[in-house]
This record gives sequence, C-alpha cells and structure tokens, in this order.
Amino acid sequence: MRFQIGFIHHGFVVGLICWAGAFLISCDGGASDQRLPILGLREPVTKVVNGVQVTDTIYQQIPAFEFINQDSVVISQTFFENGIYIANFFFTNCPSICPTMQRNLLGVYQEYLGDERVRFLSHSVDFKYDSPEVLKNYADRLGVTNDQWQFVTGSKSEIYGIADKYMSYAAENSDAPGGYDHSGYLILIDKNRHIRGAYDGTSDDKIDLLLKDLRILLKEYE
Repeated sequence: MRFQIGFIHHGFVVGLICWAGAFLISCDGGASDQRLPILGLREPVTKVVNGVQVTDTIYQQIPAFEFINQDSVVISQTFFENGIYIANFFFTNCPSICPTMQRNLLGVYQEYLGDERVRFLSHSVDFKYDSPEVLKNYADRLGVTNDQWQFVTGSKSEIYGIADKYMSYAAENSDAPGGYDHSGYLILIDKNRHIRGAYDGTSDDKIDLLLKDLRILLKEYE
C-alpha cells in the first residue's frame, strides 16, 4: 500500500511519500518492528540477476556537497558518513522561529555530546551576512563546544538547492521576518543519506519524538 502526506511551512507544501507493508510503518516515526520509514521519492528499478528478473528500489538520497563551516574549513558529506545526523536551515539574525528551533536542537546536541554516532548540520540561508566568523560567534554563544555540530554557509544556489534535496525550503523573501523564509524542520538522515524523519523544531512534542526516533535509528546499526 502506498500513501502520501505533506507538511506545510509558510504556505510551502513538502510531500513525504511513505509505504506501509509488512512492517506497518507510519509516517510519524512509529513502527511495529521499531524501524523508521525512509521518506521521500523512490524509484523501482528492474534488472536481471542470475537469469531472474528482480526489482530493487532506489530511495531519495542527499547528494554530495561541500560547504564552508564556522572554522572556514570545507565540510563535505564524508564528515557525516560514519554516523547519522540532523540537518536544518536557519540564519543567525532570524527574529522568528530560529531561536526556539536552535535552542531545542541544542538540547538534543547536549544529550549526545561526545557521541560520534550523532552529528548536526545547520545551513545558513543568509548567504550575504552569515560568514564563517559570524557562524563561529553564533555557535559559541549557543553553547556548541565541539565539531559534532557544523554550521555552514555557501552560495545562494548551493544552499537553496540542497534544501530541496532535504525536502525543505529556503528563499529570500522581503515580506518574511528578517528577509528570509525557510522551513523550521529538523531532518533526520541515516548512514546512507536517506531521510528518516522530519520534526517541527519549535514543538516540544516533536523534539521528544525526534529523541525517540534517534534511539530507534541508532539501534539499526548495532
């Protein structure tokens, strides 16, 4: 059985495609076998193996990337390849959802501080102001003390383009608070760069769900 849901942020709809099969998977991160769904688009690929026709599924994957972090160092997907990570989009001068979202994410970071299985990646949508120095000062003020949490900047096309791959949203918008519009979701990514969950970063209940789903996902790799 196949079904599709969506979440909305500032009028922008992001579709999540989930599948319910033998494991009774639900899109809120619950599952009877304690495994999370893989979210996003997927494509069946048919091939012949040992004379037998088989169909594999190709799942949506976060593509390779390179950004500059708060220490002016190039960070790519290889930094995250040995663990799982939580990604989001923000900007340092955001007057609306970012302070709450980042404080909530800080709580998750502090719970897993020193645990190299879990990392964090915040993309600044303000490509004009949020230089590495600005991001470094922001990270220090927030209370980030190690490299588990990366704050990155890039060109407009790089940052906004990869937001789409996370099924998220980022755009300049003169009518939005601070001049930028972006999703407030925290996006859980597994070791294969598949999206395994999306959580409203301003909701305490969704942060609790994220923490629960983190534990479920980590058990997949034990």
